[in-house]
Amino acid sequence: MLQKFQSKGLKKQSSCYSGKKKAHTFKVQVMIHYQTQKLLSLCTSYGAVHDFELFKRNLNQVPAGAFILADKGYQGIYTVYPNSLLPLKAKKRCKLDPELKIYNQEINKRRIGIEHVFGSLKTFKILAEQYRNRRKRLGLRFNLIAGIYNLELSTK
Repeated sequence: MLQKFQSKGLKKQSSCYSGKKKAHTFKVQVMIHYQTQKLLSLCTSYGAVHDFELFKRNLNQVPAGAFILADKGYQGIYTVYPNSLLPLKAKKRCKLDPELKIYNQEINKRRIGIEHVFGSLKTFKILAEQYRNRRKRLGLRFNLIAGIYNLELSTK
């Protein structure tokens, strides 16, 4: 005997929905000038996109001859952009040698200024909390905030 049943079907989630975070996710990648701390360029993406993948998509926005100081999320950047520096990751069940730890500390000492910029950008509550506006306008709003931040830097 055949049983008939109706399945409601799953609701189609958009491509930017993260089941892990139970929310729609966005990613913004920022390039910062090391000495002036000004924001140079922004790249936005919806959904789960790896940092390095976003970098490869927007490689044309990197100024010619620029030196990149990145975090551990950009492993393999040397193959795409050789003029870069990033900390080393420890392998599974293996600790880093003391020399390599000192190497990582020196890189992170130079990156701390960049992290301070991100902290000061979060004074704008739209970046610090859950983004509740239209997805299409995320890039525009972030560009406006970057412009305000750069203007504040030039008036100091």
